[in-house]
Amino acid sequence: MNGQETRQTIVDAVRFLEENGLNHGSAGNVSVRYGDGALITPTGGRSNWLTAAGVVELSLEGDVRGEGKPSSEWRFHTQILKSRPEANAVVHTHADSCVALSCLRKPIPAFHYMIASFGGSAIPCSRYEPFGSNRLAEAALEALDGHFACLLANHGMIVIGRNLQHALDLAVKLETLARQYILALQAGEPVLLDPAEMAEVTERYRSYGIIPLPA
Repeated sequence: MNGQETRQTIVDAVRFLEENGLNHGSAGNVSVRYGDGALITPTGGRSNWLTAAGVVELSLEGDVRGEGKPSSEWRFHTQILKSRPEANAVVHTHADSCVALSCLRKPIPAFHYMIASFGGSAIPCSRYEPFGSNRLAEAALEALDGHFACLLANHGMIVIGRNLQHALDLAVKLETLARQYILALQAGEPVLLDPAEMAEVTERYRSYGIIPLPA
């Protein structure tokens, strides 16, 4: 896929997130690994005006290549792509249910077997750090260790994928699980799957679909 095509997939992803209620206005951002750097949504990017020409190219050190100003959250995008070679896309959203849990600073535990599809037995929640900061990038990296997703305290969620479609699929799944967990909490105390049950699910996921979990 060439640069123009990759830029357009990012634009399409931003529109998909807005149309499916995972982002609103200028919230959230998307990046894709591109050569030895990345392509990322611009600061304040909105689905109703963003075009492929507005997507910003930058190095993994944060140096802009060409024109434009990258998302204020470029730091955690570049740090994730540097630190997780298996990741080729990063999606950050302010999806409602994920935000609600992040404001409670609650991880999402093993209330449902699909938690295993993100790696581990829970979706962790990072510590709080200000948006756009190096400290937030560090907190996100720590929370993502061994996982494909995390919540950002009092902020939102991050998912990473082997490609952009994988990341978008995980973003939808994560928001769905967050909403279902909140519903379960309203009805009572969810029964959590135990470590042995989650280990069996994780093993089954290794051969499920076209993009298995890492060993």
